[in-house]
Amino acid sequence: MNLVKLFQMQKALDSHIEEKHQLQDEDLFSRKVLALLVELGELANETRCFKFWSVKPSSSKNVILEEFVDGVHFILSLGIECGFDQKGMELKAAQPECSVTEQFLRVYEGVTIFQKTQSFEDYLRLFEAYLQLAVLLGISYEEMEQAYFSKNEVNYQRQQNNY
Repeated sequence: MNLVKLFQMQKALDSHIEEKHQLQDEDLFSRKVLALLVELGELANETRCFKFWSVKPSSSKNVILEEFVDGVHFILSLGIECGFDQKGMELKAAQPECSVTEQFLRVYEGVTIFQKTQSFEDYLRLFEAYLQLAVLLGISYEEMEQAYFSKNEVNYQRQQNNY
């Protein structure tokens, strides 16, 4: 996965949004953390991994991938807020030894820890936990990148249409 390119694209989108909405001088960190948590919830809802009371299957892989990529947007954006896009980083997404539900909880915990510390190490742990979730959901880096590129275009179109 080409993180340098993804960070560049996200930085351009963030700048576009901040200029359009006159947010250049605002601290958006907390709003982006909350947005990430909301996107995580939307992703969990589409996977239905926690819905032990229901027999309805999860949404299609395309829907899950689109929701997953929304989280990638906010993780990248949070990294940019903290200046981590300028650091070299290697992310490892080993196969987690837990269920999808447990991995969601690990990601939520990672967001909470990172929100408090804003440290590079906790950011890496959060990003890696999210990538481990991708592994459990059957999402490859290639699929993730392509979906990111597509959603990035959609986000620009939404801004042009006063979304």
